[in-house]
Amino acid sequence: MLNLVLFGPPGAGKGTQSQKLIDKYQLVHLSTGDILRSEIAQGTTLGGEAKKLMNQGMLVPDEVVIRMISNKLDSNPNAKGFIFDGFPRTVAQAEALDELLETKSSSISGMIALEVNDDELEKRLLMRGKQSGRPDDANPEVIHNRIVEYNSKTTPVANYYKEQNKFTSINGIGTIDEIFSSIGNVIDQF
Repeated sequence: MLNLVLFGPPGAGKGTQSQKLIDKYQLVHLSTGDILRSEIAQGTTLGGEAKKLMNQGMLVPDEVVIRMISNKLDSNPNAKGFIFDGFPRTVAQAEALDELLETKSSSISGMIALEVNDDELEKRLLMRGKQSGRPDDANPEVIHNRIVEYNSKTTPVANYYKEQNKFTSINGIGTIDEIFSSIGNVIDQF
């Protein structure tokens, strides 16, 4: 089973590359944001817990998110693998994900990080903001804060996977197909 953690700052191209990975390798995309919204929309017990916390302005605890991910894994028993997008964001989450996958006789195959310099990210996000109308992509100060937040919070997670020899950095600048080819070369080594 191919289980990938796809990493990269906002604007690195994770969404674009995820879709290409899904198409080529028949993987199931697990975005924690999508899972949360789905659980809430379906009115599940976990969704109710999450909604109550979110309405209070609180973060959904890791154990609730892990249970939601577990449900998603269980509901896709024939999957060839999964792309974890937006999770794990902390070492504690990475450890919890490893423990969960171990209970299902699986593991993370590797973490692929799309590396893009801050100036390029800002250009991409401002362009995306113009095209999509997303307010968080239209304000340079907000973009800068998101990039700083990403860099400070995710470096320990990258180090966690480096210690397991599961981390690969990919240049996220180039054509979509060039970047995808680089990702494919890494996956072929798993």
